[in-house]
Amino acid sequence: MTENNNNDKNEAGDERPERVVGTPSASAEKRVVSEQPAENESGHAGPFEPSETHLRSEEQMRRGDKMASAWFIIATLAGIAFIASYFVFPPNSSGEPMIADPQIAQYSNMLLGGTLTLAMFGIGAGMTVWARNVMPHYEVHSPYDELPSSDEEKGSFSEFFMKGADESGFTKRPLMRRTLLASMIPLGIAPVVLLRDLGPVPRDVMHHTPWENGRRMYIEGTHRALRAEDLENDPNGMISALPAIDDPDYPHGISLTDQAKSVILLIKVPEDDWKEGMNEPVSEGSDETHLNWTYNGIVAYSKICTHVGCPAALYERTTHRILCPCHQSTFDATDAAKVVFGPAHRGLPQLPIGVDDEGYLISTGDFNEPTGPTFWEYQGGGGS
Repeated sequence: MTENNNNDKNEAGDERPERVVGTPSASAEKRVVSEQPAENESGHAGPFEPSETHLRSEEQMRRGDKMASAWFIIATLAGIAFIASYFVFPPNSSGEPMIADPQIAQYSNMLLGGTLTLAMFGIGAGMTVWARNVMPHYEVHSPYDELPSSDEEKGSFSEFFMKGADESGFTKRPLMRRTLLASMIPLGIAPVVLLRDLGPVPRDVMHHTPWENGRRMYIEGTHRALRAEDLENDPNGMISALPAIDDPDYPHGISLTDQAKSVILLIKVPEDDWKEGMNEPVSEGSDETHLNWTYNGIVAYSKICTHVGCPAALYERTTHRILCPCHQSTFDATDAAKVVFGPAHRGLPQLPIGVDDEGYLISTGDFNEPTGPTFWEYQGGGGS
């Protein structure tokens, strides 16, 4: 059943839909939607109309103020702890950082990651509490306007912004404001502290390794010294080795940094398989050839690929090819470890070797050039 009496009074061309009995009229519905509690209109000075603004109760805002401030204080303390974590593990007696020990490095990473996570979470949680308990809730609708703002809108932006800041509680609630700013300070200082990881400048550290004249060789992962006969019985054998160092400060007797620079491949090559590259000088201006740096067919090359530093640990016995599994750079062990395939642009550095009076394999000097990937200060050559 409909109110036909109202329809009869409509003027011609009035296309208002018929209203079902029992439902409010359009004017009444409009009043219901637009009506707001009296407290929203009394004293309202926000950027939007009172009808679009839903203020929080004072009790809820006070509770939110305290909760948000508590989270910001936690974030501040966590940020300070993050910065302090960089100085918890000082260098050891040798001047190297304690985090060179994998166990200490694990603790350091957990401490840094945990404090940074707590600092970021505290700020996020505080902002969430602030938005849901202190800031007003807005239901704003506006027509689609042209993208460029008018001069009037541009001029009123400052006033609009200040009204929003005032109504958000940022200016009215000093405890929350001050704790928020305090929580931001440690995170602002943190990038400056991170610069500590960029130093000190390595200078010529990358140009030298622990290898020196008379240094014996341990099989990698053990403390067993190598003898020449360990390879002579296998005409195409390959063994990974490290300098024979027994430093009590490290679990394996040698630091990870020195391991990364000095690990080598010892390869036994039949005398007839050497190529012309072995007769070339080991470095510019040197009188020694690559073949002079071998001993009874045993040659020593750096195990670190010159592309990006992966261990070139695969060896093809029949072709004497050394392969890096990361990006397939391939080196010819019979031709001074020159690159035969892949992205590496220079060969593996060679280590001069010999034997001591007891028959143990030793190095007779350092590599002919820096090991690992090429770096800014790299210059070809080197010397023993």
